[in-house]
Amino acid sequence: MVAFQAHFLLIPFLLSALGAARYMMEEAALLSYIDQRFLSLERRLEKCNQDVLEYMDEFRDFSKMVLSRLTGLNTDKAQVKRDVENLLSRIEHAQRDIDYFGSVTDSNACVEVHEDLVKQQLLEEAEEKNRLKLMLNASCGHVLAGIRSLKIVKKTGGKHGSWMKDPGKKHTKIYLLSGSINNVLLEFANIMTFMESNQTLKARRVPLPLPWEGTGHVIYQGFLFYHRYGSLNEIIKFNIQRRKVADRMLLPGAGRIPAYQLSPQTKIDLAVDEQGLWALHAEPETGANIVISKINHVSMAVEHSWDTPCSSEGAEAAFMACNTLHVVHNSASGGTSRIQCVYDVLGALNAYINPGLHFPKRQGSHSTVHYNPKEKQLFAWGDGSQILYKLHTEQKV
Repeated sequence: MVAFQAHFLLIPFLLSALGAARYMMEEAALLSYIDQRFLSLERRLEKCNQDVLEYMDEFRDFSKMVLSRLTGLNTDKAQVKRDVENLLSRIEHAQRDIDYFGSVTDSNACVEVHEDLVKQQLLEEAEEKNRLKLMLNASCGHVLAGIRSLKIVKKTGGKHGSWMKDPGKKHTKIYLLSGSINNVLLEFANIMTFMESNQTLKARRVPLPLPWEGTGHVIYQGFLFYHRYGSLNEIIKFNIQRRKVADRMLLPGAGRIPAYQLSPQTKIDLAVDEQGLWALHAEPETGANIVISKINHVSMAVEHSWDTPCSSEGAEAAFMACNTLHVVHNSASGGTSRIQCVYDVLGALNAYINPGLHFPKRQGSHSTVHYNPKEKQLFAWGDGSQILYKLHTEQKV
């Protein structure tokens, strides 16, 4: 009986031992699995590290090869440059020889041909001059002899700007364009409204779809003509009444350098006189001298251009009056303005330097000087002030 009880008590102990053994076996299997995973990761990391080292070695070899080839290319480039220079020198020598042989052979025939060419050229120049006179009517019989007085009408806006009337219309409206980059035109009923202290409140605001650049814009026959901001040489024709762009054109050769050295914000300066619309600009090819272009304001096409001897260096503005360019000079720090160069496109006056036409005593500088052929006055913008200059003219001799 006692033995049976002892056997009965031994059974739970054996079951407990078997459970502990099974748990230890499961733990051992888990530890073995984890160990195997770590070994696999370590092998993969080792392989990745080895690949990176191999890639670095390969990249170093590639870099050395590229640098070596670039050095070779520089050497070849220098050799090609020497060969080209040598070839150009030989071509120049051959050209001189050809020119020499050409000059010593058949000289009599060459003289006759040259004389015919000169006659033809003189005939063409005379015809062109007559055509220009007809185009410009040749109706201007006076020249600018002096600037009598000035009147500061208003002081509004910053250093750069432009104000004007429309000489092609009978109304008395005043237009103001403030700043060298903007897109709002202000229109006033008359000059008295413009002179009032709260004048901006009574102005008609005309927003432009495309902003302007510089201060060289003009208003003529109800249209605003201006150089479009962001373009090299595009001129916009804007209908003020309908508030839309009516036409546009490109002015060849313009826009690369300022029209005037002392007014770098203006690349193209438009002007109006008794004969209509003009464009003034400077070109590097002319030595920064001013170029005049006559523009047909209806078709927006250049009718003729003139290279003038008037330099843009030391110039702050210019204006056209009676077919004649008048270039206004000043000092870089601002002083008394003077007309330094005059050029008549019809050749009646030719061009002359330092004609001695000084503006009335006023220290400062001009952002714009525009001629109004209807009122025979200059509308100028000087250091934020809107100025009127009265002109004295004489008959052409």
